[in-house]
Amino acid sequence: MPGLYRQVIMEQVLFQHNRPGRAVTFTEYCGEGGFDALKKALKELSPNDVQQLVIDANLRGRGGAGFPTGKKWSFVPRDLPGPRWLICNCDEMEPGTYKDRVLLEANPWSLVEGIILACYAIGVSHAFIFIRRGYETAAGNVRRAIAEAKGAGLIGDNILGSGFSCDIDLHVSAGRYICGEETALMNALEGKRANPRSKPPFPAVKGLWGGPTVVNNVETLANIPYIIANGPAWFKGLAKIPEAAGTKLFCISGHVQNTVCMELPLGMPLGDIIDGPCGGMLPGKRFKACIPGGASTPFFTEEHRGVPMDFDTVAKAGSRLGTGGIIVFDEETCLVGATLNLVKFYARESCGWCTPCREGLPFVVDVLARLEAGKGETEDIDILREHVKYLNLAFCALAPGAMGPVEGLLRLFEEEIREHIIKRRCPFSRGNN
Repeated sequence: MPGLYRQVIMEQVLFQHNRPGRAVTFTEYCGEGGFDALKKALKELSPNDVQQLVIDANLRGRGGAGFPTGKKWSFVPRDLPGPRWLICNCDEMEPGTYKDRVLLEANPWSLVEGIILACYAIGVSHAFIFIRRGYETAAGNVRRAIAEAKGAGLIGDNILGSGFSCDIDLHVSAGRYICGEETALMNALEGKRANPRSKPPFPAVKGLWGGPTVVNNVETLANIPYIIANGPAWFKGLAKIPEAAGTKLFCISGHVQNTVCMELPLGMPLGDIIDGPCGGMLPGKRFKACIPGGASTPFFTEEHRGVPMDFDTVAKAGSRLGTGGIIVFDEETCLVGATLNLVKFYARESCGWCTPCREGLPFVVDVLARLEAGKGETEDIDILREHVKYLNLAFCALAPGAMGPVEGLLRLFEEEIREHIIKRRCPFSRGNN
């Protein structure tokens, strides 16, 4: 095992409380410093102080967009009357991404503590955790954690005698990918059809039930207690490159020896992740490409193995860090077929609200299916390029995200597409080589 990997294992933050085969208990979590950050904040820090610490730590959203968390909080007006809300997004239906489930199955407490701290910083007295229906174990852990935290006086009225009150409700959703879009999530939580809303107004001003609302990802909120307890400088120092901050939960799947969810420092090179925690490729297989940040991100190739895995560096290299869901493909994988499989998912999960998404995605599926079957034509390449451009005009980010792998396929593997056209078959199909 490489020395870098051994060092990484010692630097766990979100996974530091993990127990083999079970969730950490309330007593164990508290015994290891759990809720000390909340006690510190309520006793020593103002809401603005907590918000500023998160800003200074450069914590960026771990749900895919990577927007600075503290800055997002700062958009909530302090002077608007009426209630304001915090929503924790645990819909997590991006193919290749399962980090929030793994985190909550091992430790729901960091999330609960992070939510209370975020509510204190924003001035929220009621938060919701929106979790997908398939996450039964994670939902059970969170439900028990909320009940135990209430029993200990850490949720509810006048928390720890501070005068601050906050309740948390768990909502198990019916389950659709579109619910991961924050405004569609709010519609679903209100009992409406899960369609995205027009912006502006943005949720920070007019969100859930018309009140100011912040939506943060599970992993994002779970980092808050450690920032408050240890400070921004400590958090920034966890990363491997100066422009990054903190650790990241990476989900690695595909043609690797070990399919794992690992907590690793941001800025760790892609190749080190694949060769270290994953144990490298399957025996006898060679690396061809990967999706670096979940199914909506463009491909990376062998030339990208040295790219530090952080938001800005991955973007400069032509893809997105996204959720950190790395899907690895070996040299025998047909990337036309792989892209077709990904776009099929997005076409199925479209809410049908806008024309580019409703009509465009099934059409792209049809074009890719013809190419994969050896029935495509050269002009189909230009048609796909047009759709990468035009589907960016969709109402929300679902269709542009679906075009991520298509854009990567066209930019990096055009010759593979042309091989399908010239040979009139998929060159990777069994019996055709």
